[in-house]
Amino acid sequence: MILPIYVYGAPVLKKNAEEIDPAYPELQTFIADMFETMAHSEGIGLAAPQAGKSIRLFVLDASVFADDKPELANYKKVFINPVILERAGEKIRYNEGCLSFPKLHEDVYREPRVRVEYYDENFEKHDEWFDGVVARIIQHEYDHLDGKLFIERLSPLRRKLIASKLKRISKGDFSASYKTKL
Repeated sequence: MILPIYVYGAPVLKKNAEEIDPAYPELQTFIADMFETMAHSEGIGLAAPQAGKSIRLFVLDASVFADDKPELANYKKVFINPVILERAGEKIRYNEGCLSFPKLHEDVYREPRVRVEYYDENFEKHDEWFDGVVARIIQHEYDHLDGKLFIERLSPLRRKLIASKLKRISKGDFSASYKTKL
């Protein structure tokens, strides 16, 4: 089922999400719905708060980068209760977008490598290093679980320059090719 994506201004996006356990109701259905919603919205990552649930879960699909990085073909992952243990490397600027900010893209600096401890969709524990675009997607989605939005990583001046766009989004004055919720 395709879920609506909560946009900037929705209180759920600013909450610190709660950890879950394997008994979380309808977990596998929710994960499947998140993947379907992300694909329908042409996203590469989606955090549970963006789908209206304040739980520590996100999904990613880096397959779109397979032309440049063949190892990312069919690269889909589920992260439950993730913890970023380490960040490594000098921060790199990259133009990011976010489904909760329709048609807004901004340059954000993030580390190129992260070490993450997380559970997969079967609640098997992992401790892995991720690099490049996958590390970036993880950091972006992880921020959502802490109630942090990518615009908060912008300079105060840049945020001031996009303030009118943010205000329009929070008032529902935007268009998106996917279902949204204020």
